[in-house]
Amino acid sequence: MTPEERSRLESLDAVLRSENVRERIRPIVERVRTELARRKEALMAWKPIPLTVFGGALAPGVRSAWVFVLRAGADTGAERHPNSHQRMMSFDGSGDLQTGEPGQWQSNVLVSNLEAPLERRWISIPANVWHRPVVGTDGDWAVVSFHTVPADELIEERPDSSSQDGTKQKKYLEEKKREK
Repeated sequence: MTPEERSRLESLDAVLRSENVRERIRPIVERVRTELARRKEALMAWKPIPLTVFGGALAPGVRSAWVFVLRAGADTGAERHPNSHQRMMSFDGSGDLQTGEPGQWQSNVLVSNLEAPLERRWISIPANVWHRPVVGTDGDWAVVSFHTVPADELIEERPDSSSQDGTKQKKYLEEKKREK
């Protein structure tokens, strides 16, 4: 990790250590947990966090924030974001945010203990880097994720052998609209 990237993560970490911010995020996490519990077949559920929750403390490059809750035992498969650098913190529970290429994954086990070192709680994933969350069976995993594009522009790309270029793209918020 470069010193510049470490500084970015430390800045985000300071914001998320604020009890005021955490108190505003917890109800969002609970709503997403409730949605995941309702959708028995889903591996994960998510919701954007209004940037106002952070009280203007985010760096200018942060354009959206999200809560994701991943089901215990889930492996959501490979994905990447061609239009955004993702910075993600383990908020509640733990999981392995693997990075690399399908078949050549590097493990990055993240925990939610605020006393753990930064590298054990945060991960930085540049645009176009494949990643895949793998969650243990001991409990769901809630994460807070920051992106460099607005929520309505965030693209998820997944491998798709049936398409001409080998991938399939969708926008997270478009999928949310279809589910309602």
